Amino acid sequence: MADPIQTAPSYGYGTTATVAERNKVLRNTYWLLALSMIPTVLGAWLGVSTGITRSLTGGLGLIVFLGGAFGFMYAIQKTKDSAAGVGVLLAFTFFMGLMLSRLLATILGMKGGSGIVMTAFGGTAAIFFVMASLSSVIKRDLSGMGKWLFVGALVIMVGAIINVFVGSSIGMLVISTLAIGVFSLFMLYDLKRIIDGGETNYITATLGVYLSIFNVFQSLLIILGITSGDD
Repeated sequence: MADPIQTAPSYGYGTTATVAERNKVLRNTYWLLALSMIPTVLGAWLGVSTGITRSLTGGLGLIVFLGGAFGFMYAIQKTKDSAAGVGVLLAFTFFMGLMLSRLLATILGMKGGSGIVMTAFGGTAAIFFVMASLSSVIKRDLSGMGKWLFVGALVIMVGAIINVFVGSSIGMLVISTLAIGVFSLFMLYDLKRIIDGGETNYITATLGVYLSIFNVFQSLLIILGITSGDD
């Protein structure tokens, strides 16, 4: 007699996948996520060392960032079911590293800047570890979080766009603090979706988790940079 295929409930995400399939998606997501850090670091290094993004301030920087980010995300959605999707995703992470380089250059120019970067990196890694651990032990359905997290992310994006033109340090602190909370929960939500069978494409799964990690790291850099000052 053939062994029955082991499945688990989809927790409202709309799909039911075998445990083996879910584990494969999760494993591939972690591998691709780790790989995506290489072009991110390369992009950041290139931007810091050449100053290529130094002139991207105010509205111009916002247009380049939003245009590039949404363009890449559209391309990833179109290529997610082919090998080309991996290449597009890695190109996107290089672009994101390049866009991060202006903030990194500012932080590194401060007294103790390298320590701030390492603290932000360690904090981001700790948050990811906690969210990944929670996603594997929480049994309840988290699908209802999605719409609230989307609203939260939208509010943060609108606030950040307004603050580009206002230039308020307090506003930036508030937005960054909210971003850490919202995108930390997004990590939990996205990883739980994979475990529960709601996300079966490891490329789009990686994209979601990567964006959360990027936003948490960037927000920690901003908070630490503002609160540390330049003694």
